Amino acid sequence: MSYANSRIPQSAQSGVHERLEAVVRKHLAEPFRKPIAPYNREALDAALADWNRAAPLILDAGCGVGHSTIQIARAHPEHWVIGVDQSQDRLERKKPYPDALMPRNLVFVRADLVDFWRLLDEADLRLARHYILYPNPWPKIGHLARRWHAHPVFPFIPRLGGVLECRSNWDVYMHEMATALSIALGHDVPWGAFEAEVPLTPFERKYRDSGQTLYRLTLDLDAARPVAQPREI
Repeated sequence: MSYANSRIPQSAQSGVHERLEAVVRKHLAEPFRKPIAPYNREALDAALADWNRAAPLILDAGCGVGHSTIQIARAHPEHWVIGVDQSQDRLERKKPYPDALMPRNLVFVRADLVDFWRLLDEADLRLARHYILYPNPWPKIGHLARRWHAHPVFPFIPRLGGVLECRSNWDVYMHEMATALSIALGHDVPWGAFEAEVPLTPFERKYRDSGQTLYRLTLDLDAARPVAQPREI
């Protein structure tokens, strides 16, 4: 199978952005007061409607067509797994999995993660596991603020706790994510290349099969709580 369009993000940026530390420290210090859209509150309600309040929570953030969410739910049958994506079209394309074969411990909801992460925190909910798999890398130098680790919502990611796993096919993105987490937590956060023997997402399969190096960061946030202070919403 050919993956002619499977490319490593092209960027004039070859290392951590020179403004990253200043941006992260600003977001850690200042409250994020963006209003939360009502449909995202409804999405959280829908995500928790069938949760028994006892099963540990897993969030697949930006789950796309949901292949990763389904695999995660099968691997963690005692957990309640929430797949969130901003595109209803992508969520409806969770093929080739018929409803009869879908795990019963998962739910898909359409929501904006900028609000959804904050709503989880507002509800005082904490995660057992948290996946951010192949987010849009926004590789242009001027797009730093669009990357999750440089967005005003970033402090909520470490605050939600659990085992955080991020994956990317761009080493700069992973280096920046590790740097931002290191700033928030007050200690170095490791990351590195890995072999995806069982790809979690269609993107991961495509990148792997085209010979790209894949990068992963896995961090137990509960073992080292963030230094970020509670923030006003």
